[in-house]
Amino acid sequence: MRLASFTLDGVRRAGAVHLPERTVTLLPAEIGTVDDLVRGGPEALDAARAAHGETLELSRVRLESPLRRFRRDILCTGWNYLDHFEESRGKREGQDPVSLPEHPTFFTKGPDTVIGPYDPIAYDPGLSAQWDYEAEIALVIGRDGRSVPEEKALDHVFGYLVANDVSQRDLQRAHGGQWLKGKSIDATMPLGPWLTTADEIDDLTALRVQCEVNGRLLQDATSGEMAFPVPRLIAELSHGMTLRAGDVVLTGTPSGIGSAREPQIFLGHGDTVVTRVSGLGELRNTVTRTRLT
Repeated sequence: MRLASFTLDGVRRAGAVHLPERTVTLLPAEIGTVDDLVRGGPEALDAARAAHGETLELSRVRLESPLRRFRRDILCTGWNYLDHFEESRGKREGQDPVSLPEHPTFFTKGPDTVIGPYDPIAYDPGLSAQWDYEAEIALVIGRDGRSVPEEKALDHVFGYLVANDVSQRDLQRAHGGQWLKGKSIDATMPLGPWLTTADEIDDLTALRVQCEVNGRLLQDATSGEMAFPVPRLIAELSHGMTLRAGDVVLTGTPSGIGSAREPQIFLGHGDTVVTRVSGLGELRNTVTRTRLT
């Protein structure tokens, strides 16, 4: 099932997207939002699957971020594709690790970063001179758990979406080597276009992750290239730390980022960023000058 969020007649609604028909069926108001479905457990999802409602052409609604209510920061993974780790070696301004980490590298970004799949990406050149793109697969936790064993980790996943972890590299390097500031600028992380439930994904290692800027393909990899696959990420992240239904986890970006290229490529006003993951959909966002300071 593909669950989308949009506002219709001033009310935030949930809908089920049908492909390839490109239609959306409105879910009854009593079903609640996509956030409610994620937190409601299997019974809520079963009710959504059984529900009937008006069907509209997808072009008649403007999709928003599927999730809006966050209990905590977005949970993120760094350096999770080996090629990406290697492409930035020696380019991290003295912040290179000695070797490839033996465990996943985790950080967080503020929930106010989240925007919809077609919303403008906020851009303020007075804040940063290095706005970089990072196509990623995001997952949503559907069941609370702490110290989840790797073999049971996927039982805790509600579904998957597309994200772009737009980062400000100069801010990322400027604050003691930790990444929070350079990853948490408001209105910079597109998320969507819908939330695809886990049962729709046949092979979690075969998803193609791509990013285009102004029509130029700059990132292109598969999820099978992850250094730490999704079950390992969940097991390590939850070790001694409770993950809650509704938590969003980014799984890392592949090689091709702008800061590691020669010459470097950074985003600017008017750039069109297209982020896609096979089976999960596509984001299309325009970098737009916005006063943030």
